[in-house]
Amino acid sequence: MRVDKKRLMILGASILQLPAIQKAKEMGLTVIAVDIDEQAIGFKEADICLPISTIDTEKVLEAAKKYEIDGIMTLASDMPMRVIAKVSKEMDLVGINEATALKTTNKIIMRQALLKNKVPIPYFYKASNESEFLEAVEYIKHKECRCIVKAADNSGSRGVDLLRDFKKTTLKKAYKYCKQYSRSGDVIVEEYMEGPEVSVETLSIDGECRVIQITDKLTTGAPYFVEIGHSQPSELDIKIKKKIEAVAILANKAVGITNGPSHTEIIVTKEGPKVVELGARLGGDNITTHLVPLSTGIDMVECCIQIALGERPNYEAKLEKASAIRYIKSNEGIINSIFGVNNARKMEGIQQVSIVHDVGYQMKSIKSSADRLGFVIAQGDTIKDAINFCENALKIIKVGIEDS
Repeated sequence: MRVDKKRLMILGASILQLPAIQKAKEMGLTVIAVDIDEQAIGFKEADICLPISTIDTEKVLEAAKKYEIDGIMTLASDMPMRVIAKVSKEMDLVGINEATALKTTNKIIMRQALLKNKVPIPYFYKASNESEFLEAVEYIKHKECRCIVKAADNSGSRGVDLLRDFKKTTLKKAYKYCKQYSRSGDVIVEEYMEGPEVSVETLSIDGECRVIQITDKLTTGAPYFVEIGHSQPSELDIKIKKKIEAVAILANKAVGITNGPSHTEIIVTKEGPKVVELGARLGGDNITTHLVPLSTGIDMVECCIQIALGERPNYEAKLEKASAIRYIKSNEGIINSIFGVNNARKMEGIQQVSIVHDVGYQMKSIKSSADRLGFVIAQGDTIKDAINFCENALKIIKVGIEDS
């Protein structure tokens, strides 16, 4: 029998998973990091580094058995969830099952499960080819709704497009743009919901779903809706927040999440809160790795590691603060200078300033989360304070752009 430290396999070793790798090391675990990129930043800190694709089920399972892992997880990424489910099943580890992995990584199957369980969602249609796509658009059009299209199985706003009109050239362009991001080839055509957008961060243990925090969301708006800011706690009315919590818990049960985290995106429409989508993992964009600890004192990364290892975490709030993140804006072109970052880091309330794309990078228009230049994170006694601290820091960060 093995008597050394517990071994945790983390799928992904990019900057998204770095907080999990660091926290696991801090907890005294042996960390086995998996990433196809041999230069992944997390490989510098993991104990064992495996250059394997996080969606290569057979190779990941083979490695998991070889190293006799005690738990497996990922942060802020939907792609490895089906692999995690398979490994968890084969090795009798705590994790989501394969049916839940499918329901939380394919928007069409997800909506079918939510609809079956009477979770409020928008009108939607599946399209596997252009003909079905055009037919689906007609269905939505006849309901006198605006229409948004998405890849069935991608994230980070990739492939999302709000139709500006129903001209054939517009529709063909939208279909082509959306389909290129769909791994299965399917796209989803649905009612465009209007209203405040939030995400709900939860932890489930033995079937009990607990809401940890509700996050207000700021996006670029139409047509791509890329997230450019988040803040906690939500400033929505307490009655609305109670309804949001109820919908999120119902959605988690509908897709079968019994142990582990979830990140549920919801829009508060005129008819009430409706689910955009949910993932059986922590929220990205530093929401659960940074904002939640700053606003509640709850370390959701540590909680998720404990759940993956079959332990019961303490998820009681220890703080009543506020936190916010805002992304740095820039024009299109090649970055030739970035000034003010160090001064921004010294400003009141600022917890972190990060530059994702540095000098020499070709900035494009923001169509997905990968197109953002960087961000600032702040903590305050009130939500208005946290947001103001972010905005003040952004004002002194100057980005020089030259035409490409």
